[in-house]
Amino acid sequence: EKELKLRGVTRGFEFEKSLQPNEYMCKQLSNLYRQVLTHGRPVQIRTFHSWFAALLRTAPVATLQQLGLPLNYELLEDDGPAKALVWRRFYSALLAQPELRADFEAVVLAHGRFQADKALHGALDKRTEFLLADSVGVVDSSVQHFAVQFAEFADLAHPEDALRTNMAVQLLLAAAKVLGRASQATYSAKGVELENAVTDGDASAALLALLTKEGTPRKFSEKVVGIGAVREAQDLALRVAAACDQYEAWDYQQRMARLSRLLLAEFAALKVEHGWVDMNDVERAAQVMLSDPVLSGWVQERLDARIKHLMIDEFQDTNPLQWQALSNWLSGYAGAAKAPSVFIVGDPKQSIYRFRRAEPQVFIAAQAFMRDALGGDVLACDHTRRSSQAVIATVNAAMGAAIEADGYEGFRPHTTASTQAGRVLRLPPILRLDKSEAPEALEWRDSLTTPRELPEETLRTLEARQAAAWVSSQIAIGEMTPTLVAARTALPNEEAHFFLGRPGETILKPSDIMVLSRKRASLLPLLDELRALHIPAQIGEKTELIDCCEVLDIVALLDVLVSPQHDLSLARALRSPLFNLSDDALVQIVLAKADSKQSWFEVLLNNEPLAPELIGLGAVLIRYKALLDTLPPHDALQAIYDQGDVLARFAAATPAANRASVLSNLRALLSAALQIDGGRYATPYAFVRALKAGGLQAPATVNPDAVRLLTIHGAKGLEAHSVLLLDTATPPRNAESMSVLVDWPGEALAPQKFVFLISEGKPPACAAQTLAAEQAARAREELNALYVAVTRAKTTLAVSSIEPYREAPNSWWQRLHGLATEVAVPTATVATEYAEANTFNLPDLPIFVNNPSPAPKLAADVDSPSARIGKAMHRLLELQDLSNPAASRAAREFGLDAEQSEQAQAMASRIRYGDAAWAWDESLIQWQGDEVELTHHGETFRLDRLVQRKDAGHADHWWVLDYKSASSPQHQAELMTKMQLYKAALTAIYPQHIVKAAFLTGDGQLLMVD
Repeated sequence: EKELKLRGVTRGFEFEKSLQPNEYMCKQLSNLYRQVLTHGRPVQIRTFHSWFAALLRTAPVATLQQLGLPLNYELLEDDGPAKALVWRRFYSALLAQPELRADFEAVVLAHGRFQADKALHGALDKRTEFLLADSVGVVDSSVQHFAVQFAEFADLAHPEDALRTNMAVQLLLAAAKVLGRASQATYSAKGVELENAVTDGDASAALLALLTKEGTPRKFSEKVVGIGAVREAQDLALRVAAACDQYEAWDYQQRMARLSRLLLAEFAALKVEHGWVDMNDVERAAQVMLSDPVLSGWVQERLDARIKHLMIDEFQDTNPLQWQALSNWLSGYAGAAKAPSVFIVGDPKQSIYRFRRAEPQVFIAAQAFMRDALGGDVLACDHTRRSSQAVIATVNAAMGAAIEADGYEGFRPHTTASTQAGRVLRLPPILRLDKSEAPEALEWRDSLTTPRELPEETLRTLEARQAAAWVSSQIAIGEMTPTLVAARTALPNEEAHFFLGRPGETILKPSDIMVLSRKRASLLPLLDELRALHIPAQIGEKTELIDCCEVLDIVALLDVLVSPQHDLSLARALRSPLFNLSDDALVQIVLAKADSKQSWFEVLLNNEPLAPELIGLGAVLIRYKALLDTLPPHDALQAIYDQGDVLARFAAATPAANRASVLSNLRALLSAALQIDGGRYATPYAFVRALKAGGLQAPATVNPDAVRLLTIHGAKGLEAHSVLLLDTATPPRNAESMSVLVDWPGEALAPQKFVFLISEGKPPACAAQTLAAEQAARAREELNALYVAVTRAKTTLAVSSIEPYREAPNSWWQRLHGLATEVAVPTATVATEYAEANTFNLPDLPIFVNNPSPAPKLAADVDSPSARIGKAMHRLLELQDLSNPAASRAAREFGLDAEQSEQAQAMASRIRYGDAAWAWDESLIQWQGDEVELTHHGETFRLDRLVQRKDAGHADHWWVLDYKSASSPQHQAELMTKMQLYKAALTAIYPQHIVKAAFLTGDGQLLMVD
């Protein structure tokens, strides 16, 4: 009954007489899972990308060719490595096309190479939007020519020519005279500049005399005689300057559009060459398949047969292309009598993924579609079971103020089911160093021994230290009453951590605390500070495997074993837990090679007197090098792990809080030798190169007893008893440059605008409104992030800040400052109860003793010769390759001699080019598939070949074709029964289509099955 209430069900509509309404609903709910199981089809849990990828696997060849995708592809979850490879191709293509090279050189000359590359990276990141917008002509028209935007200059070749007309010259000279006669020296100087500029025909100088560098009118006193002429000249200058900016923006837009077309063409060719399909391709393919007037019907039929209920969670994170694909499918049910149940769940207030193309306006479009097209209900809930009363009061106050001050929309006051009072606290802000306290002069430092200390890093460290002290105090005190706090404080340290208090008054565990930050950089110092206090903590973010220290240690060993002259790699390996040498031992190696040109590796191999801990290392390295020279990378690594006791060494050298992740990363490195590109790297050098190229994520490990350190994006959907927000006084970010501005309403099929912006601080006039909308969306997302962060807290919310380097009036700190109670941070307490144990257990598999036994006979030895010939025939037809090499491979696979191989090849050829040759004629076939798997009434079977015809008189006819090496399969009752079953299964899927079945025999006949 409690679960029903949580879902808003207070009474049943139909119930048995012997049961109360809620009892009846409880009974129905308890049987729900059983009903799902008896349905025979499991519940599917998918992301949009996994669903779209499944659709792509069924795409016809023509669709893949239409989209420019490879027929056999590898799905790229991370397109970073692919994007890194495109630039060499792009620059090579530029050299071959002088016009585009001129465009690139013009952009570089105007803005610099770095900025030009930044703009092209933006186009590559927004390639889906660019391609869709460009297909309907939006890219070229997004920035208007100055003659269109400023009609008064339509007859001019350049806006500056407006200052060279007779009327403009007279106006400017009159303004110059007025300024020249002014008593103020600065005014008269500008008058002289303006007169000289007009005389020389220098329009740029004339603009600079009347306007500032920022493009605003210069300030001249109203007391100047004749100031009206100056104001009129400034108005003209403002219009000309705006038109010049518009012309520059238009020229930049056209150049970037041409360069982007080349860049994206090269990127598409690169993916085809490597057989890659990325997530953007998957989304675009799904949209095409679900919107194509012919293909969409077939796709929707398959979806109809499989899906009865559809629920989409976190819909506010959907991007416009995903919604277009989904709405194309769902729009087919508008007004239909039979349609799947559709549930869309989302909260626009939690939309914080615009950097991943998510658009909250899509949710608004989906709401309207569900209500108007599908007749759905729109439900809203402002009640939570999570947050305490103090936290919810803070949410209501902060978001209510945002409604009044910032026009924030979509928020209604919240209520909570929690009875806990809760707390909202603010820690003392970390103040910046006063300029008077700063050192007067820079002091020399030894860069080899003294680290550089940046002010920002110091402030982050101070904030992290204060935050760690607060976390330690929460763990030590928790929610106990003052009396219980005093009682615990009076206990000896070794007894204090066993004191739990009375029921309802708990002491917090580290896992009850979550620390959130905008950026991961703020969490790293806190991780170190918590570890210093023996408090387990974990950063739950994705990390490249090659960026992990322990992996770099192993890679350093591989480097030096492959290239023994790499002294730096050997130094790292020797200093790592692999050998655990001291700095003094490394100094001994340096001194030993001081008088020679030997490498460190060679020094260790010589018999020269060395420190005791160095003796024997040369033999170990030689043994490891022999393993790497003679074994594949995986086998060599495995042998090094075993002989060097690598896992145990790293585990012993690692703090307990990190031990699980370090061991997991080391095991992942071992697995990577087989995982990267199917383990095709036969040399250690190639393997290391593949690792350093990136793209392989370190495995995620979870410490259930640790403080969770997360970015706000990583905390979506999570909660904790106490939440601490770091760095809440961040000022707004500066205006971006060389960026891309996209306007894509949720209901539109393609972007309405795609603008290459030189600077957001100086947009073209035609893009000002679009940029204002974009900045408003960013401001809303900033408030959304605040809402997400605050609502992670169940009981206690605390905020921390660093004094900003400039004013931040709308920062989170300012919004929450008056709503939180200031607290003094107590002295940090070392959590002795979480200190590391002296020993730990490292589970290991026992040595497997293999007792050799006779090898079982191969299937080819058991089957009769005729059966093996039939299997070889099937294999050739499945591969659609009847060549001699293919026949030889099939013969080896099924143990055929030369005569039997020729027989199998001949039968396959007679079937392929016999009575059913039309079944391989693409001009007659709409769809085709080999070894197609079907499930019917719980039984799974494979069809040798399934085709759908499209030729006249047979359009949409489905044919089930079964290969038989025997000449008269129609006389075998068992085979006929099986073919009838195949027909029935396909008829159940396509009841409105004609389904036919036939045997294709080894003598080339087509025998119909009635």
